Amino acid sequence: MAEVLSQSQIDALLNAARSGEMNLDAPAEEQPEKKYKKYDFYSPRKFTKERLKMLNSIFEGYARVINSRINALLHTTCEIEVESIEEQRYNEFSNALTESDVLALAKIDLEKLQEETPILVHLDTGVALTMMDRMMGGSGEPEPELPSNYKLTDLELNMYEDLISDMIRVLGGSWENYITLQFDYVRTEVNPTLVQLIGFDETVVLVGLNIKFPNSEGQLSLVLPGGMLTNIFAEIGKSTTRHTIGEDKSDEIFGSLRESDLEIVAELARTTLLLSDIYHLSVGDVVNINRPKDAPVYLNIGGRRWFDGRMGVHNKQKAVKIGETYIKA
Repeated sequence: MAEVLSQSQIDALLNAARSGEMNLDAPAEEQPEKKYKKYDFYSPRKFTKERLKMLNSIFEGYARVINSRINALLHTTCEIEVESIEEQRYNEFSNALTESDVLALAKIDLEKLQEETPILVHLDTGVALTMMDRMMGGSGEPEPELPSNYKLTDLELNMYEDLISDMIRVLGGSWENYITLQFDYVRTEVNPTLVQLIGFDETVVLVGLNIKFPNSEGQLSLVLPGGMLTNIFAEIGKSTTRHTIGEDKSDEIFGSLRESDLEIVAELARTTLLLSDIYHLSVGDVVNINRPKDAPVYLNIGGRRWFDGRMGVHNKQKAVKIGETYIKA
């Protein structure tokens, strides 16, 4: 609702206008235009910020794992960090591919989660050649005049597959805090522009990892299909529900305790005797315990008094009938 001016405020404005203190012809101050994030109704978001944060923590752990493996394999130092995790349509990723690019295909060992859409892994050609050169004993210096349409040779392609397949195998370990998964390398596509691996309008999550060596830098990209991630998150939700809601294991615990042995000591009374008196005790002697015959018997468990009871006979055997409980469970 607009603010209503009082009569005194109106008079003050009129007086300022007559005296020239306020220039009515001056243009109003332009307010900075507010920027709003555009929402694509054609492709609505499937994953919440919490889900993307979960993926970010997963792949931060993955970056640390492959960082140590690459350092050990190439005998050099590199830095790997998560650069971006974005939800987008697949055509935004595929439009950036060229005929010379190489894509590795991977899948999850659980068919109910994987469906038919593969996971795609792409490593920049420049940084891939640097890593191969280190593997062959070189210094890993990047090629200064590497053409943009450079295609890997058969030998380089085999080494590329070995590198990528090793990175894919360790990917499952990053998910183990949420779900048990195993990722398997499938094959390599040397010209992804001729093969429709994922529907162009399908929602995917693009994970970008920046790999930085002392003399070169590149990016490792992983394309996670939206349908596969939806299945994984649903499975994680089920396991979380089972652990939080269905966590009552009292029957199982008591079932285990029922099979356990527990010593119960019935204590009639306590008295003090001289060692010489004990030495001369024989069958038929009477020890005075200074308690009446109908006094309760104490039941001790683990050295602590739990119950008291009365001596009696049950099925022609000595027994104690529990009367009072001293320790509440």
